[in-house]
Amino acid sequence: MVNDVSLRNLIPAELGKGFGFLQSKPRSALSPVFVTPDELGGAWQGNKLHLPLLTHVNGEWFGAPEAGEDMQFDFAQLVAHAVRTRPLAAGTIVGSGTIANQDVSRGASCFAERRTVEALRDGKPSTPFMKFGDTVRIEMLDREGRSLFGAIDQRVERQPLPGQGG
Repeated sequence: MVNDVSLRNLIPAELGKGFGFLQSKPRSALSPVFVTPDELGGAWQGNKLHLPLLTHVNGEWFGAPEAGEDMQFDFAQLVAHAVRTRPLAAGTIVGSGTIANQDVSRGASCFAERRTVEALRDGKPSTPFMKFGDTVRIEMLDREGRSLFGAIDQRVERQPLPGQGG
């Protein structure tokens, strides 16, 4: 699992400068455990993992979309597409993108997606983006309720810029 963070307030200015997402995409958090597809048993079907991704924000349920159900490209297709322009060495991480379902009652795994659904449904988003002090926990459980990859637990904290001290 990867928590790919976007600093949404920085994206427009960064794109305007022509630098892309460099400053608006800080380091991603990785789950503490990696497993191979054969260890996923029956949950691994069609080169996709078919289990819900559980997300809690500040201890409250945010979503549990099913990872494989509405996935547009399976992992074999993602790897095949990536190797068209670069070699992939052992240990390369290939992400599938945001986990989401057409059935929005399952919640979300992305603030921007949840806010888009709210805007389309209600005319404006109601879920605020995370702020300093907020926490997020992301985890995937197997069919017996055991954590597959360990959890990603993060707290939004202000980091001093280099040379600015603590």
